[in-house]
Amino acid sequence: MDTQTGYDYVVRCGVMAGMRGHFPPEVALKVARVLVEEGINVFEFTLNSEQAIEAMQAAKSEFGAEVCAGMGTVLHAETAQRVLDAEPDFIVSPAFNRAVVTLAQEADILIGPGVITPTECVEAWATGVKLLKIFPIGALGLDYFKAVRAPLDHMQFMCSGGMNSDTIKQYLRAGAVACNTATWLTGDGTLSLETVRQRARTLRGVVDEVRTGEKSGITI
Repeated sequence: MDTQTGYDYVVRCGVMAGMRGHFPPEVALKVARVLVEEGINVFEFTLNSEQAIEAMQAAKSEFGAEVCAGMGTVLHAETAQRVLDAEPDFIVSPAFNRAVVTLAQEADILIGPGVITPTECVEAWATGVKLLKIFPIGALGLDYFKAVRAPLDHMQFMCSGGMNSDTIKQYLRAGAVACNTATWLTGDGTLSLETVRQRARTLRGVVDEVRTGEKSGITI
């Protein structure tokens, strides 16, 4: 999957579902199946999780082009190369590391570096990335995001950190092209599949409502 295709998946879905914690392949596939059934098909497997690369590869093998599955918490060039060898559909990080960005771009893989200040946004965007992961935006709040985006509205932001159905609605309305959520949506690998399903259904309704203006009526 090339950079543009990965970006299109993320924007079209509007939600990047993170899996951080106990998500070995057998757990990750069950969660992924529920998410796909509820209309969420972009998955981030974080490197500080159990068998993260194997889980990502299992999802790609199981679902094929139905999903976009990538790796998160990629902090260093050495790690990035190991991840790229596993053929992810994208890479995201909580920080901006120019070497990681360069490796992903050379492989034509979508890279979403982590930024939080205007300076970081400008410096990361200047490398030619298509998406910035603004993190941890939930800790700073909606007004901070609006203030940062106001002069930088030519940049494409995915909001991450403290995201739930309410905050995702707010950040999408404020101009984010997508939001990244892990803990609230998928838990740590022990959250019941029924809860995952209910929350995924709510999020799908939230994204569709923001984009169409038609209230879904789905709540949890």
